[in-house]
Amino acid sequence: MTDFHDLYVRYAGDVHRFATYLSGDSSLADDITSETFLRAWTSSSRIRQDTVKAYLFTIARHLASAEFRRTSKIDELPDTWPSHAPSPAETAEQQASLQRVLTGLRALPPDDRAALLLRVRDGLPYDEIAAALNLSLSNVKVKVHRARLKLETLA
Repeated sequence: MTDFHDLYVRYAGDVHRFATYLSGDSSLADDITSETFLRAWTSSSRIRQDTVKAYLFTIARHLASAEFRRTSKIDELPDTWPSHAPSPAETAEQQASLQRVLTGLRALPPDDRAALLLRVRDGLPYDEIAAALNLSLSNVKVKVHRARLKLETLA
């Protein structure tokens, strides 16, 4: 058999055309052609002169099939992927609403603000809030109720 360079020069065009036919993509055919000759060169078995072209085509066909199997498992992502994130307008509205609530909280008297936050944020029962703030149970309930009403008018 002639040297490997002569083998490449003689059959590279045929292998490339065959790979292009199989893959439908010229750049992928370039890769398949290169890999075909690399595998032929590194093969431990001797290539018979009368079956060289068939041998190279077999390698190219196996490579194209493997590439097809690999890429067929890859799902294309749609151009528009549904987003669960709020839109910019919703985000802006939420930020504005949060600012109004925070401003309203700062405007509340300290005992009212503390009673409301202990009840809403920390989930404390009214009797524990009353003990913590040294107020009567009914006074704490009134403070929480009035603080909620004030904040509702702002939000």
